[in-house]
Amino acid sequence: MIGLGAVFLFAALHNPRDLGARVYAVLIALTAGTGAAIAARQVWLQHLPPDQVPACGPGLNYILQAHPFLKALEVVFKGSGECATVGWTFLSLSIAQWSLIWFIILAILGIVQRFNRR
Repeated sequence: MIGLGAVFLFAALHNPRDLGARVYAVLIALTAGTGAAIAARQVWLQHLPPDQVPACGPGLNYILQAHPFLKALEVVFKGSGECATVGWTFLSLSIAQWSLIWFIILAILGIVQRFNRR
């Protein structure tokens, strides 16, 4: 979400025309799409039956020390049993669900702004 906010901020400060607006629209779509994919995976993990939740893995510090960076990312994104726990909700939606909704809304907003040049 921070990366998406940074792209929006840079686009607003730069206020590009034609090609620049297209580039920012693509960057916004890629950043929001990546965030939405990660949030969607988290939502999927939270809705798995308890017997299908992946086994809990070691802590992040251990993973980063024991594996090269790319392997550590792979291990982290495969998820652990802790990820299936919903610790907080607002209006009956988890943080992951809210994140997914906002990534989609912001992606649409960023792309629409590209075509709404006045």
